[in-house]
Amino acid sequence: MNDELAKLDATAQAELVRRSEVAPLELVEAAIERIERINPKLNAVIHRSFERAMAQARSGPPDGPFRGVPFLLKDLGAGNLAGDPIHWGTRVLKQANYRATTTSHLVDKFRAAGLVIVGRTNVPELGAWSTTEPDAYGPTRNPWNPERSSGGSSGGAAAATAAGMVPFAHASDGGGSIRNPSSQCGLIGLKPSRGRISLGPDVGEFWAGMVFEFAVTRTVRDTAALLDCVQGPMPGDPYGALPPRRPYREEVGTPPGRLRIGLMDSYPGQEVHPDCREAVRAVGHLLERLGHTVEASHPAALVKMEPMQSVLNVITASQAREVGWLGQAIGREIRPDDLDSDNWLVSESGKGVSATQYLQALEFYNHFSRAMASWWAGGFDILITPTITRPSPRIGEFVPDPAKPLDAFTRSGAILAFCIPFNITGQPAISLPLHWNGEGLPIGVQFIAAMNREDLLLRLAAQLEGEVRWSERRPTIHAAA
Repeated sequence: MNDELAKLDATAQAELVRRSEVAPLELVEAAIERIERINPKLNAVIHRSFERAMAQARSGPPDGPFRGVPFLLKDLGAGNLAGDPIHWGTRVLKQANYRATTTSHLVDKFRAAGLVIVGRTNVPELGAWSTTEPDAYGPTRNPWNPERSSGGSSGGAAAATAAGMVPFAHASDGGGSIRNPSSQCGLIGLKPSRGRISLGPDVGEFWAGMVFEFAVTRTVRDTAALLDCVQGPMPGDPYGALPPRRPYREEVGTPPGRLRIGLMDSYPGQEVHPDCREAVRAVGHLLERLGHTVEASHPAALVKMEPMQSVLNVITASQAREVGWLGQAIGREIRPDDLDSDNWLVSESGKGVSATQYLQALEFYNHFSRAMASWWAGGFDILITPTITRPSPRIGEFVPDPAKPLDAFTRSGAILAFCIPFNITGQPAISLPLHWNGEGLPIGVQFIAAMNREDLLLRLAAQLEGEVRWSERRPTIHAAA
């Protein structure tokens, strides 16, 4: 029975509970068994809440759309649950046994949907890497090939979901951290529009609005239904997205119509691996067969306006503040040996970013976002690109080397060239598992819509899911294998 449950998405598992064919406790116990059996091979789950989860399942979770479905929180960002450990991939919080003092609005909404939280997933130190290999907890491995990365910063969430430990998991995205691990692990990764999901109550915005919260999933219907559960503003949020015209789950199966789609398979100044370019071109041909108009086009601002210095000023200054918060949390100043060598240098450089430079970065964000939006306003519906610039790196490729300051950090960030611009603009973007290379590694393709058009992304994603049927593929390491 557990092998069969591991194959089911969250919607199917919840339906079994609704029909009284399976009790919530059975779903939770089955997930716990899968985690105990599979996690030693992948190192995706770092904190376990098994006793509490079973108690909640026995007493009866809320009667939401996902009643009784097991779920994992990311050990970073808005994944805080009061009393639970949350370490942000750092040794200092781990050694201090730091625990959250508040519960985020997002976690409250996850629980109100009926989800049962069984643990927390691994993240890179401070969430600052495109792979998940923190000194504090060790590397998370890719279930398609355990010698490869699972991505970052939601690498633990992606590995656990792809391997069938849980049907989906919480994730967040500051520069690709939902989409990148989804690409590397063969999952769906939707970064919603800015303001769609609250970061509160502790945080209004993070990285000047570049950080987004949601999940990694295996099916489009799970993506849509979960978005229905957690979307919507909360009091005091600094941003607000337009409310959906109808529930997102109703978009799944709705024909997207004939779309005008721009295709971009290269990026100036970046080497894009042939596998990633091939993936986008193959998807372009599939979209044409489905009746869409596909042409080589992209916003001019992507190549004419260089965002990286502004991004670096925002991220380094923000990280300097994060490190200051770490010191407050443990009651002493953070020292160089508390962080990996590159994160220490990034944090120190952030202290030198002036208020004027930070404000200049925000001004650039505004100009860049308006210039980008004009392409969609000019008649295009969707832009497709590679999700990342290369297939999954090998474990250890991006480990910092004190003898090569910031070399690993720079190479780690470079693979996110197609992701970062849409953290700046706030547009919804989704990575879909539409291609596998000759080594059997998944290669994601990214789809970007105009602000507030998650509905269009979900319609198109569902259409492609019907053609490619990616959820039927199983990685080498899977609970049902």
